[in-house]
Amino acid sequence: MNLDAETEKQNFVSWFVQSWSGRPLFSTGVVLAVMVVLQTLALGFDFPSFGDWLLRWFMNWNNILRNNAGIGIISLGMTFVIISGGIDLAVGSTLVAIGAVVMVLIDTGPNGVLLKIGIAGIPAYIVAIAAGVAFGALLGEITGLLVTKGKLPPFIATLGTMKICRSVTQHFMQGYTPQVPRGFLQIASFPVAGQLVMPILYWLFFAVIFYIISKRTAFGRQVIAVGSNERAARLSGVNVQRVKRMVYTLIGVMVAFSAILQVARIGSMDYANAGSGNEMDAISAVIVGGTSMMGGRGFILGTVFGTLIIAVMNNLLNLLGVPPFLREAFKGFIVIGAVLLQKRESAS
Repeated sequence: MNLDAETEKQNFVSWFVQSWSGRPLFSTGVVLAVMVVLQTLALGFDFPSFGDWLLRWFMNWNNILRNNAGIGIISLGMTFVIISGGIDLAVGSTLVAIGAVVMVLIDTGPNGVLLKIGIAGIPAYIVAIAAGVAFGALLGEITGLLVTKGKLPPFIATLGTMKICRSVTQHFMQGYTPQVPRGFLQIASFPVAGQLVMPILYWLFFAVIFYIISKRTAFGRQVIAVGSNERAARLSGVNVQRVKRMVYTLIGVMVAFSAILQVARIGSMDYANAGSGNEMDAISAVIVGGTSMMGGRGFILGTVFGTLIIAVMNNLLNLLGVPPFLREAFKGFIVIGAVLLQKRESAS
């Protein structure tokens, strides 16, 4: 009997080790489960009743998901960029630029662009959202052209656009504070069953769309092919330059939706600091989720898990009273560990 138990234990350990090293989604899921347990323990159980504890637990999770929905949306686009073998360091700065354009359009003050031509209310919101998405796509297309036609490394191209977008936005928006209409705030704060969950629903919607694109479309397969072996993909008839441009255009659109969501949640934007660190958070979520930094492999579900891991870690560190400046160090350790694990897997 003891021998059978020992054999089962060895078989389980062997299965666990193989699954951990060979299945990125498994390892990411295990880490997320551990983080959830740790967060639950850190939240504590000193409540008058189980109902009070459950309500606090639910509200804590609702806040975590709402606060990280914007990063989650950006991370979905970043997944495709990294799978293709690229990187985008400009997502935070482009978010600021797009947010500024949207706010200028819907401004209810004397300088509001749409209000001056007699467009207000829902029609103004629709025009502003469409313009923001189009602007995001344009910025992404410009980056894609710099990478493909300009032959710039993605790191250099996006580093340049990062500096340009933020500085230009700060220059033109200095001294100008647009007034965001209350109706526009409903995009993020419209209650569903009495809860403010709209940002979470947007994130889930885009996650499903990106999952379908990655698994069920020719474009998704082409992105993987380009990231795996660009020369082989080109010889197979894949328009590599077009795929790369589309990938950067796609993340530009995702940043636009994130910017619109942030404007709707907060009603304003700090042009100097808004979006700062978004590139680090998005890249961290993607890498922790099992996407290879070398390109050619990635998982949308893994990115969702990775975003949750980073979000729960931030919340856990906050509950434990860790100073804010040290929290970024934990993200750095996680990213380094994830990349080292990937290298070990590829070497084996």
